[in-house]
Amino acid sequence: CGDVGFGKTELAMRAAFKVAEAGSQVAVLVPTTILAEQHRRTFTERFAEYPFTIRGLSRLTATREERETLEGIARGTVDIVVGTHRLAQADIHFDNLGLLVVDEEQRFGVDVKERLKAMRASVDVLTMTATPIPRTLHMAMLGIRDISNLTTPPANRLAVETRVCRFDETLLRHAIDRELARDGQIFFVHNRINDIEKVADKIRKIAPHISIGIAHGRLREGELEQVMVDFVAGRTQLLLATTIIESGLDIPRANTIFIDESDHYGLADLHQLRGRVGRSHHRAYCYLIVKESTRLTSTAARRLRAIQEFSSTGAGFSLAMRDLEIRGAGNLLGTQQSGHIAAVGYELYCRLLENAVCGLKDLPPKDPPPVRIDLPGDAWIPRDYIVDLRSKIDFYRRISRTAVHTHVDDLETEIEDRFGPLPLAFRRLLDLARLRITASSLSIDSISKQPGLLVIGHHNIHCIEKWRQRCVLSGQEVRIVGNKTVVLPLQDRVADDADKLFQAVKILFQIG
Repeated sequence: CGDVGFGKTELAMRAAFKVAEAGSQVAVLVPTTILAEQHRRTFTERFAEYPFTIRGLSRLTATREERETLEGIARGTVDIVVGTHRLAQADIHFDNLGLLVVDEEQRFGVDVKERLKAMRASVDVLTMTATPIPRTLHMAMLGIRDISNLTTPPANRLAVETRVCRFDETLLRHAIDRELARDGQIFFVHNRINDIEKVADKIRKIAPHISIGIAHGRLREGELEQVMVDFVAGRTQLLLATTIIESGLDIPRANTIFIDESDHYGLADLHQLRGRVGRSHHRAYCYLIVKESTRLTSTAARRLRAIQEFSSTGAGFSLAMRDLEIRGAGNLLGTQQSGHIAAVGYELYCRLLENAVCGLKDLPPKDPPPVRIDLPGDAWIPRDYIVDLRSKIDFYRRISRTAVHTHVDDLETEIEDRFGPLPLAFRRLLDLARLRITASSLSIDSISKQPGLLVIGHHNIHCIEKWRQRCVLSGQEVRIVGNKTVVLPLQDRVADDADKLFQAVKILFQIG
């Protein structure tokens, strides 16, 4: 995971070199034809001095060249192939695929990635993105997938100044003139092909002196290539395009971008489009345009606030975390890459999954087995003490995750500071958390009350003798049952009063 322009392609080329040098094949999957052609040229130039055969595969590939490439992939004579979704089709058969590189991973569906992995069971997969999709990010957070972050920006890289605005001719004219005055270039993104010419006419009225190139997926092969060549060479000042330019383009002179109808895009799309500018030492500008007549939905407003808030260099990972919060983590066992799973006990499921992953890696579980405490008395957050349901659920979660006494103490201080003196039921809930922590450190599984008895269960028989000695020293009568259970008789006045029983347990476990 590395932000736009942080060197993900360089990392991919080094990994591809190691695999190709070892005699295996490399497949580089990219989302657009433009990026496929750019990567093919980059790989070819970089490895010109080495005996690697590098081919491209996309809709721009001529029929004869495509047939030769497919034959070379099957025979093993093609070492590195760079392609679009064409690489995932059924007629592709690799002789010895060793590495699959997925660039701009957020642009692909689960089915495409799994189809490529199925070509060879032992293939290594390197996915690269500035903004991981929620499902992938969640899997990495759970430990199912490994993740590495590229966090160091290139030297002299400045943050892109980002503004959300309505369509304003004066604003557009000022921004265009400012960019042209420093001999720069401009992107204008409009993602509807059917009226893209009308948008071009609008821009010509605002800035009659500007030269405009138009790029979209329906252009014929030669036309699209010529438009891009003219813009890269500086012969065109403004490129009006669909999101075909979203991924990987590196044009240092282009430092202003307008994104039309920006409320229709996802966070990852907006961040990728913004990443087309700001690739030099100049200050870059990104204008997120919203139609005057458009009323933003709450989700669209949250996305635009997030993209404006996270505009610093290296903000991609933070945006991905916000995207995970907004859209949900998707389905870990299916193909949904976002969405909130409506299931009771989902957080518990994630914790169990984390522990299962740790077990497969021969690591100790992140969460020890929970201590079951079954004692009479109220222990909860009263409705009239914390009214907001979200805050209440958050405190329940934080209490359940406390691992040391100081965490409980800090939490108690925070709650009293925000809401006032603790009610008895809430104070008992915090004391139960302290009891759970102490009991866990003593290898205790359970603490429960039975008629006239306090029963303490252990999962470590070696702790039983220490526990017996502790009770004897405190003058407490104790019985050991079955090497794993400690039974303490209770006086009637304690056994019949929930408050006195709880105080006795606190004293026994030395909880203040």
